[in-house]
Amino acid sequence: MNKFFTLLAPVIFAFTAHAQTTPTIMPFGKIDNADLEMTKCDFEPDANAEVLFNKGDVYYDGVFTIQGEYHKRIKIFNDNGKDEANIRIEYYGGNRLEYVNDIQAETINIVNGKPEITKLDKKLIYTQNIDKVRSAIVFSMPNVKAGSVIEYKYKYHTESISNFPSWDFQQKIPVRYSELDTAIPDLLYFREISHIWQSYFKSEHSSEPRSTGGGGNALTYNEEKRKRILVNIPSLHDEPYMSSYADNLMSLHFNLTSIKSSYGFMKSYSDTWAKVGGIIADDEDFGGQLKRKLTGEELIINKAKALKTDDEKIAFVFNQVKNAMKWDGIDRWYTTDGTYRAWEKKTGNSAEVNLILYHLLKQSGVKAYPMIVSTREHGRVDGYNTSLSQFNRAVVYVPVDTVKEYILDATGKYNLYNETPDVLLNSSGLYIDKATDQYDIVFITKEAPVRQVVIVTADILPESKITGTADISSFSYNKINSTQRYKTDGEKKYTDFIRDNDNNLKISSIKMNNLEIDTLPLTQNITFNLELTGSDGTYIYFNPNLFTTMRTNPFLSENRATDIDFGYLNRYELMGNYKMPAGYKAEALPKNVRIIMPDQSISFKRFVAEQDGYISVRYVIDHNKAHYAKDDYAEVRQFYKQMHEMLNEQIVLKKI
Repeated sequence: MNKFFTLLAPVIFAFTAHAQTTPTIMPFGKIDNADLEMTKCDFEPDANAEVLFNKGDVYYDGVFTIQGEYHKRIKIFNDNGKDEANIRIEYYGGNRLEYVNDIQAETINIVNGKPEITKLDKKLIYTQNIDKVRSAIVFSMPNVKAGSVIEYKYKYHTESISNFPSWDFQQKIPVRYSELDTAIPDLLYFREISHIWQSYFKSEHSSEPRSTGGGGNALTYNEEKRKRILVNIPSLHDEPYMSSYADNLMSLHFNLTSIKSSYGFMKSYSDTWAKVGGIIADDEDFGGQLKRKLTGEELIINKAKALKTDDEKIAFVFNQVKNAMKWDGIDRWYTTDGTYRAWEKKTGNSAEVNLILYHLLKQSGVKAYPMIVSTREHGRVDGYNTSLSQFNRAVVYVPVDTVKEYILDATGKYNLYNETPDVLLNSSGLYIDKATDQYDIVFITKEAPVRQVVIVTADILPESKITGTADISSFSYNKINSTQRYKTDGEKKYTDFIRDNDNNLKISSIKMNNLEIDTLPLTQNITFNLELTGSDGTYIYFNPNLFTTMRTNPFLSENRATDIDFGYLNRYELMGNYKMPAGYKAEALPKNVRIIMPDQSISFKRFVAEQDGYISVRYVIDHNKAHYAKDDYAEVRQFYKQMHEMLNEQIVLKKI
């Protein structure tokens, strides 16, 4: 079967250095010396490399096979840009669903004022078989140095009438010119999914009559041609709390919805999710693995059946699989080696690990369903685009009751059975109930805020030092993240992380509790002392914002190109009780305040008081919204600026 309905294809074209106002196209091997001599990108001067042009021409041939012709040219400005010369073209080569051929590539350098061309030896072009359905063409451009221009072109083919490739206008380096030309028969109706927020430099449409066959078998139709051009496209960089690269990229996707028959009737082509679910339920590499017996499974199943509650069974089986299986780091919704062989090797991709988990849960009497999902890095699932290419991982769905559900993923060694992995949140999953032919989309979210509570009890000493303890309670993802960091990095590196690179903060001991108990929060008891270097003999200055991970503002940039994705709602609480040294009084205390975002989605409260020789503080930060469009960045940035100014305000004590 065809496991994928769409292909993301890198694509390409070119124009001269004068193209900022009137772009023109130059053929393969022909170049303006101005492009060879240029030393920086006009609209992004700090870029290490720039796509000079990127052109794709995609059309249906006379037998309705999709053909694509792509050409890309890149300028390398410095040594840091030389990685752009390592080319990788991925496609779905399984069962020859797609194939790539007629590859040409060359590097152009300027020598004695003239272009010097070094062609790529075709013997150095390799085909990598990623798995049973995915392949990649891989090669490195020759003779690349700072100042080089590289270019390559190739042809793409697919037999699938619906497999119209997507187009990325934007990339990780700036793009001077990007053009997509399409020619689609009006017999085929595509829904275009556009992620474009920059105005087209040019957008043209034309229609030409076409016919196929002869005599009574002739088929006549109009070929709808579209030309879309964007120029001066900024690079897309990683930003703090960025959702997936794919979700933020300026791109265009095509989803076939219907086909006009020769009798003038319309046939719906767009699959329902129920139809898609039925297809993968019958797929040997997914549904065919669900009942496959595993060696020695009876021992786990019998122990699970002996437990009283479903939660106990789920926790037991989940931890058995999580601890026994090693995830190979590959995300697929389908198996490669199959569950039986993966269980034997104790290693598998995400589908193999989690379909093993599903099978053992089902055999243990737990109501569970296999589910396919998309990780945050892979991108959010569009519910209107019924394409399997949107998914990249299989997990297990357990609807406990009308208000509680578990989504289990045993690929992460620090995942908990009762917490949906945060990389799956705010997207959708398709669950498969093959027994009753029920297949449906479920939106994956976490309603309750994730809490982190810090309680500091300390003495302020007259020699400008604070000594005391901090008790940190980490719930949900805060527990998962802290546990993973502690076990992966070791106590010393973890202690450095807790100190937040503050050399004046010394931690003498740290005790971790409930590391292995899934149902309880992680508690950390820390003994510390803090040197107050800004103090003198008369004044003591200190900032009570300790152990909160909220000391640095992540939103300093004036502009932002991507949406903000916090992942989940959260609540930070800091409570401190500081005993003042004898002979000192509070000279200046931060005011009690409450600030809130205009849409009330984030709030910050601060309470500071002095009583009976103690200073009490309480800070509370509530995030009641997980996702913000980039258009909302100005408000988020302003709020964070104000909040961090308040978080960093100091308490001042004066010697009497």
